[in-house]
Amino acid sequence: MSLVKDSSYYIRLENNFGAANYEPLPVVLDRGERIYLYDVEGKRYFDFLSAYSAVNQGHCHPEIVRTLIEQSQKLTLTSRAFYNSKLGEYEEYLTNLLGYQRLLPMNTGVEAAETSVKLCRKWGYKVKGIPENKAKILFASGNFWGRSIGAISASTDPLSTTGFGPFVPGFEIIPFNDLNALKLALQDKNVAGFMVEPIQGEAGIIVPNEGYLAECKRLCNEAGALLILDEVQTGLGRTGKLLAGDYENVKPDILVLGKALSGGILPVSGILSRDEVMLTIRPGEHGSTYGGNPLACAVAKRAVQVLIEEKMPENSFQMGEVFRKRMNLLKSKYEDAIEAVRGKGLLNAIQFKEKNGKSAAKEVCNQLLKLGLLAKTTHDHTIRFAPPLVIQSDEMNFACDIIDEAVRFCLD
Repeated sequence: MSLVKDSSYYIRLENNFGAANYEPLPVVLDRGERIYLYDVEGKRYFDFLSAYSAVNQGHCHPEIVRTLIEQSQKLTLTSRAFYNSKLGEYEEYLTNLLGYQRLLPMNTGVEAAETSVKLCRKWGYKVKGIPENKAKILFASGNFWGRSIGAISASTDPLSTTGFGPFVPGFEIIPFNDLNALKLALQDKNVAGFMVEPIQGEAGIIVPNEGYLAECKRLCNEAGALLILDEVQTGLGRTGKLLAGDYENVKPDILVLGKALSGGILPVSGILSRDEVMLTIRPGEHGSTYGGNPLACAVAKRAVQVLIEEKMPENSFQMGEVFRKRMNLLKSKYEDAIEAVRGKGLLNAIQFKEKNGKSAAKEVCNQLLKLGLLAKTTHDHTIRFAPPLVIQSDEMNFACDIIDEAVRFCLD
């Protein structure tokens, strides 16, 4: 008798043979197309997480997949011990598009963020003249850029830090969206840089005050420190601009990208900067076997081209306006239960009020799952909503109807 491979079968396999990672919803996904995901039983869902904004271009975009297939049949990996025919063209394309002189390619977002910290420290010693081993990097409270030892050393989330010390020295945490705290911290001449997300994702889609990023850039320039913008999640159209920093015309000294850089096809990330900063790292001081591999370069270049050609940032801006208008109408009906609606473009959140230490967020997510829409909580009281940037107005309004229904079911 053959074994039935339904959802419970695959969930059991992960529970029996895997390690603790996220806390997934009880759905087993098998296929994706544009803004939709399908489970192993064939049920269709709106994807309103987009793999934490890695799938901005939609699931299995045919142009990106075609590039993947073509390049994978030709050359996939050489290591950086040799030149390859795809890396230089990719570096030229992305630096010209975003207005930088140099790109250092890596694989995952956390690798790129770690690389930006290393580069900032190196610049601090070689250019700013900070005494050896005295460099400090500032981070905003509530930040999230991964779960490596470096990333959690900058974290203020006890879930990320408890039981994993000791932590990396030279990291200083200041309040997010607090310019006075930044100005005070920058008085320390050993501060090499400040890393910040334009919108804090894992913290609950926390949008800073208008003008915050521009003033961060001014203060860093004034203090002779580098501004590092972590746009791994906010970048590449997610917030309604190509980069979230574009809202305030802020060009950071180091830009960190990842996630949607490959359209969700491969792990691709990187940092961009100018010669004065990037060339402080010499051969052998940093690297990655897979970073800059021909397959990743071909895919990433096409993924960004597709994003531009199909005007996905513009669509993100328009659809975000539709989403927040609908959600604010919902909030007006449930003022006693909904704390806030926040976001830019298609990076949005609904925060529910807590009563007796609980909120309706998880219950709403479970109801959304039943109704055919996938979204996930962050910090228990907030649901993040981030569909692929290819969603159209009729699809957005239908998805908003589902959210309305789920909230009414849980709150009425």
